[in-house]
Amino acid sequence: MTTLIRCNDLSLGYEGDVILSGLSFDVCKGDYLYIVGENGSGKTTLMKTLLGLLSPMKGQILFDASLSRSDIGYLPQQTAIQRDFPASVREIVLSGFENRRAPLPFYSKSEKKTAQENMRRMDILDLSGRCYRDLSGGQQQRVLLARALCAAKSILLLDEPVAGLDPLVTQEMYQLIEGLNREGMTIIMVSHDVGAAMRYATHILHIGKHVFFGTRDEYENSAAGRAFLLAEGGDTDDNAR
Repeated sequence: MTTLIRCNDLSLGYEGDVILSGLSFDVCKGDYLYIVGENGSGKTTLMKTLLGLLSPMKGQILFDASLSRSDIGYLPQQTAIQRDFPASVREIVLSGFENRRAPLPFYSKSEKKTAQENMRRMDILDLSGRCYRDLSGGQQQRVLLARALCAAKSILLLDEPVAGLDPLVTQEMYQLIEGLNREGMTIIMVSHDVGAAMRYATHILHIGKHVFFGTRDEYENSAAGRAFLLAEGGDTDDNAR
């Protein structure tokens, strides 16, 4: 299995304050990695460090030769201002190519075709001419996921992609993301939903007071996993998977 990202003995933080230290884990092609942990444990800081928006205070992040940071699609948590952005769905999806292209005034035919295909995959092709701010929360997340797919060569980083969505729309989003993983996309997701982690993850990275990295089954049987699942109300019953 190809290792796409290898993190060795990372210390993370900002402005001189260490949030997390001694962090080592690998992300292999086809993995579905959930990053879980207590509030303030450094989950979003880790995402930003993987994207190169922050530098590790110690340690190394090594990428496979076939991968660069510009090949990673990112779906961040939305702000209220972003939800009210006055652009069309098509424009927002196409903007996913910005980090992977020369500064040209027009998008290529290939980029337009890929954007259309990603809108189709997210079942929003009929919304392409609609204004983004007029969409529901679930529709907006589908748009942002299509945008992230335009940037993604082989990895998607998702930061709480179902936050604020109702249960039905949440389940639809999980199914879309699972489908992308089954198609071969490597997924790294920050989530508070430990129940979903136990359903969909191939691997789990738990950060906080205790650090754990391993398979879903290993996590369920670990001391850190049992304690966190109990505290968060996660379902460890195999029938729930």
